[in-house]
Amino acid sequence: MSISHASDIFPEDTILRPLSASRMRIETLAVRAGHAVDPSTGAVTPPIHLSTTFEREPDGSYRQGHIYARTSNPGRQSLEAALAALEGGVAAIAFASGMAATHAVFQALTPGDHVLLPEDAYYSTLRLAREVFGPWGLECDACDMSDLAAVKRLLRPTTKVVWVETPSNPLLRVVDIAELAALAHAVGARCVVDNTWSTPLLQRPFSHGADLVMHSTTKYLGGHSDLIGGALVARVEDDFVARLRVLQGLGGAIPSPFDCWLLMRGIRSLPWRMRGHCENAFAVARFLAAHPAIEAVHYPGLPSHPGHDIAARQMNDFGGMLSIQLRGGEQAALDLTSRLELFTRATSLGGPESLIEHRASVEGPTTISPRNLLRVSVGLENADDLIEDLDRSLR
Repeated sequence: MSISHASDIFPEDTILRPLSASRMRIETLAVRAGHAVDPSTGAVTPPIHLSTTFEREPDGSYRQGHIYARTSNPGRQSLEAALAALEGGVAAIAFASGMAATHAVFQALTPGDHVLLPEDAYYSTLRLAREVFGPWGLECDACDMSDLAAVKRLLRPTTKVVWVETPSNPLLRVVDIAELAALAHAVGARCVVDNTWSTPLLQRPFSHGADLVMHSTTKYLGGHSDLIGGALVARVEDDFVARLRVLQGLGGAIPSPFDCWLLMRGIRSLPWRMRGHCENAFAVARFLAAHPAIEAVHYPGLPSHPGHDIAARQMNDFGGMLSIQLRGGEQAALDLTSRLELFTRATSLGGPESLIEHRASVEGPTTISPRNLLRVSVGLENADDLIEDLDRSLR
């Protein structure tokens, strides 16, 4: 796994400057970034700062720059520093959910601006753009972003954001970030990459020209299915990033102090968890690809996947998510979910437990997910146990 060293991704003025002297790899960053021994108690594990307000000094200043918890909190500040370091950006902005982070990007635009999205983006991203910001005045189009000619046709002088999701949810299409970033920049737009599924361990969007990275930190970064959060990480500081910070503070869609603390704890084991997720998903995908009851397996680690070559070049590993289509149609897919013992029927992904979901049922009448498709989040159980469960349940 080839990841940049800390000296390549730490800005000189970051609050983590004492750590940047050594060339740390990402496993070390995950454990150390944003963490420091508490100066008042010597506690190695950081405290949770629940206070909503902070004392003002006699001269009118604030001791550590914190005024009110909606605008800043010590735990959230540490979390944002850690996220920026992991992703290789200069700054991060934490939100109460991935959708709150996405909402901020769209809200930072102006009525009449245009956004180009993948047609197979996360369903709620498309709904947010069309149903909430469409009436507000945002113009948007969606297309298969693996078709660069279609992307070029839909770009306009008013395009301000090209939203990229790779691998996509739930079809696991893979697109070339560098090519899409170049097309976005050619019309003066920003390239924003949803990196939730890949995490900074598997994919480095900034090295391919992206301007912003979005995470639903609820998923792999948190890693334990026990928090809701989101984040935006910026490659450079500019007026757009400043506006995102204003929206974070004024809008108040911020993570709680406890969620920040849980997320910092989850990040520390991220590199090792991702290796387990990837190894298990690859083993499960190979088994399913050879099973006669399976019509298709969507997993970029398989050489048969249409985006395999791009993924092999653009990613360090292929992730813990896959989707399958069953030969027996929708009913066969639903029946499989009821027979499995080690795969829980539930939304979300990235936790230690394996989950399975019939996406078309969740997404509703406008879904483009095939009716016989199941999305699978492969967890950290023993891969042989998962395969045996699937083998018993497939008919």
